[in-house]
Amino acid sequence: MRRPITLFTGQWADLPLESLAEMAADFGYDGLELACWGDHFEVDKALSDDAYCKSRWAILDKHRLKCFAVSNHLVGQCVCDPIDARHKAILPSRVWGDGSPEGVRQRAAKEMMDTAHAAAKLGVKIVNGFTGSSVWHKLYFFPPTSAAEIEAGYKDFAARWNPILDAFDRSRVLFGLEVHPTEIAYDIHTARLALEALGNRPTFGFNFDPSHLIWQGIDPVKFIDAFAGRIYHVHVKDAALRLDGTNSILSSHLSFGDPRRGWDFRSPGRGDVEFEEIIRALNHAQYHGPLSVEWEDSGMDREQGAREASAFVRNMDFEPSRVSFDAAFEKEP
Repeated sequence: MRRPITLFTGQWADLPLESLAEMAADFGYDGLELACWGDHFEVDKALSDDAYCKSRWAILDKHRLKCFAVSNHLVGQCVCDPIDARHKAILPSRVWGDGSPEGVRQRAAKEMMDTAHAAAKLGVKIVNGFTGSSVWHKLYFFPPTSAAEIEAGYKDFAARWNPILDAFDRSRVLFGLEVHPTEIAYDIHTARLALEALGNRPTFGFNFDPSHLIWQGIDPVKFIDAFAGRIYHVHVKDAALRLDGTNSILSSHLSFGDPRRGWDFRSPGRGDVEFEEIIRALNHAQYHGPLSVEWEDSGMDREQGAREASAFVRNMDFEPSRVSFDAAFEKEP
């Protein structure tokens, strides 16, 4: 059975869900991965109004769309981060509150617990998102950073996320971390450290997104191979390296879309990700969930890109063979 093709709504939160659902159906998608911002999936309303989840499904059903996951990246980021003024822009006011850093982290943790319950009410089994990190800013190890400081960061992550994951367990919902710079896990080694910090509890897995790996020099296929049983959801997003001797993968403090950057996101199929190898690896890992287009390409019209991406993903996906190509030559003993 072919995997469903969905569109992550996070980059479309300026549009009402009703309008986006109509567009996504016209673009050829099978469903939507609902972001917990804009009016697409509001956690507080899902918990306070029994009719709210039905209203989301009414919109989806009208356009013959499914939903397999919701995503709360923005709030999840604030669970472990050193909080500053930037975070106010990505948080609901009820989570930001007075902006005191520890208060923000505690309210963000509560909101993530609520997200698990809200997802269960909606009838989906996966919440994708970020975790934040208290040690990401210590990446370069200067001023000198001890191993004990990094270990403390992973202990902080476990202390903050284990209670959240307890709530996920109670709701029978899985959490998929999108491995990503600024998170507690941003490559294969740190993903292993994150799992170890949590005692490898099965509630915590990964929302695989090759675009965040390829520009770091990480082979996305090796990530799938390393965590085959922990791939709970898949984003389809591309990125292109543009290193020209003047820039670097650190992006030079240049905004996305600036042609001077050393790398940038691209519409699926227009960057450096080898998606055929990814599909083969996902087949080997027996991943049967959705392929969710997270469309981010600052140099391309998003409606053209999203329509093109739907067709691209449908064409690139294929089932593994159920028979050996030379089976006709096999002889019974």
